[in-house]
Amino acid sequence: MPYLIPSRTPLTPQQVERGFDYLLALQTGDGAAVAGRAETEPELAFVLLRLAEDLIWPVTAVNGGTALCADSFALDEVGGVLLSALRDWARDSPTTAAPGIARSILRFTANVIPDPDHPDTADTLETMRDERLVLAHAVHSAPGAHP
Repeated sequence: MPYLIPSRTPLTPQQVERGFDYLLALQTGDGAAVAGRAETEPELAFVLLRLAEDLIWPVTAVNGGTALCADSFALDEVGGVLLSALRDWARDSPTTAAPGIARSILRFTANVIPDPDHPDTADTLETMRDERLVLAHAVHSAPGAHP
């Protein structure tokens, strides 16, 4: 397969924009904006996978700063299983994985990390996009940053 899962380098600002543009178009029902993109942009599945990792793992991973209980470890395992399945899907079939990973991110955002200040999932996605863009710009403009 000509495109492999990229190393764990931070997403570029352009990748963040492209991933969130796809998510927002899918969320708002703009089928024309997402139709055929996975086929023409094979890297899209991996960009969405990286976004899924960045969004899901911090919410589900066991955090030493909170009181641990059985539910903490169960949530950690669920997050790990979900991300493992998404990674396998992206590796084995990037063109079908992109819409599936995007829908998984949308469901996760709506059901697990709803923002009380932004009841609309699109608003939450826009807030997350803005936060990730700030990080991407900071990482990629730092001295010695990845190209």
